[in-house]
Formats: sequence, structure tokens, C-alpha cells
Amino acid sequence: MPALTVHEFAHAYSAYRFGDPTPKLDGRISLNPLDHLDPIGTLMILFAPIGWAKPVRVNPYNMRDPARHLMISTACGPLANIAQGIVFGLVVRVVLGVAPAGMLADSHVSYFLMMVVLIPFALALFNLIPLGPLDGHEVLRYFLPYDLKVKYHAFNSRYGMFALLGLILLAPYAGFDVIGYVIQPAVWMTRQLIG
Repeated sequence: MPALTVHEFAHAYSAYRFGDPTPKLDGRISLNPLDHLDPIGTLMILFAPIGWAKPVRVNPYNMRDPARHLMISTACGPLANIAQGIVFGLVVRVVLGVAPAGMLADSHVSYFLMMVVLIPFALALFNLIPLGPLDGHEVLRYFLPYDLKVKYHAFNSRYGMFALLGLILLAPYAGFDVIGYVIQPAVWMTRQLIG
């Protein structure tokens, strides 16, 4: 939950700073997890290895530079998760340095400490997949030439969610494990930080 909360807060706060009052009016400029819960996404977190928060509504036309500021506020979610993972990783590294040896022998404690660092990294990397409704779609769209940008957005608006689900659920049968490709670099980043 902390990773999802920080992710959505970063979207909301950055959009607000760029001139869009929508997230503030919706009560989303908050680090209270309850303000970001999506009922179905929360249940999925409890019962499946995936979940989500309620998306932050933004109106880019309220922003001072709509296209650029929308891209930046979209990128702020994954960037905030990377920063969160780094901070948590440094804290865990300090804890591991001063903790009694017996505490680290408990596999539950070791697993918890690793997951505290791993989850924000994994969430950031997953959200950079360039398919709607993920953040990577909006970031990539900003850099495309106009004609391709229009087609790409139309594809993602209609088929992005289905393409994403297909990629997650069906691609592993073709030897392409999207979740594995997200988790492997997240594990590497975690190990680099906590030693």
C-alpha cells in the first residue's frame, strides 16, 4: 500500500503544481492510503499478485503547458517509487548493519525487509510498460511524432488494457514473462542497495 499511495500522491501533487486543481478538488493530494484505494484493486492485492489504486483524475488543459506537464506528472509516479525504493533500501541497509544477528536469521523478517524495498521498484518498472492505462504509455506518447502519437493514443484508448492483459496472461506461454522482466531488474536494484 505505501508504494501505491506514494505513486498516486506524486501524480496528484505534480499535476496540482502544474496548475490543475482537479486532484486537490478530488482529495487526492494526500499520503493517506484510504484516499487512494480502489475497492477491486485492493481486493486483488489481497488475493492475487497484482493490484492497483484509484487513478488520479487530471485535466491537462488546466496545466500551464498541457502536453509537457501531463507527461511529467505521469512520469512522477514511477519516479517517486524509485526514490521511495532508494530511501527504503538505504534504511534497510542501516538496519541490517546494526540489527542483532538473531533478528536476521528469521526468514520472515528478511523477506519483509526485502519486499519493502523491492515493491516500489517493481511498481515503477511495471508502470513504465508503454501500454494504456499504464504511465509508460503517456510518457512515450509525448515523444512520438504527431501522426504516430494520434494512432498510438487511439490504439491504447481502445485496446491498451486488452493488450496489457494479454501480455501478462498469455505471453508467458510464448516464453515472454513480462512480470519476470519487471521483477528481475527490481531484485537487482534491491540487492545493490541492501547488499
